[in-house]
Amino acid sequence: MEDIVVPIVAMGSLFVGLPWIILHYMTKWKTASTLTNSDEALLEELYQLARRLSDRMETVERLVSSEHPDFQPGASLSDRPLDHREDRHNPMHELTEGLERLRGQVERTRR
Repeated sequence: MEDIVVPIVAMGSLFVGLPWIILHYMTKWKTASTLTNSDEALLEELYQLARRLSDRMETVERLVSSEHPDFQPGASLSDRPLDHREDRHNPMHELTEGLERLRGQVERTRR
């Protein structure tokens, strides 16, 4: 009896149990690494907010520098690129790159 039960259990666990465990954790891994639509919308909203705040800071610096000639902004406006994506040391660039990377992940998971 033992000669029959042990091979059946071994084969069952090899051909049923092992693939079940592997597939179970593969699906867990795939669902955990995706962004929901609300996450993507939140990231887009945060990006737009950061961009507006950056534009407002530039406006404030321009106004203050026009009223007070001694004022030195963090970086002159002419040194800043018009598109923040060009400036590698700008936090906006990092945010843009992160958002584009996350969008790519979402597109890959939707396929």
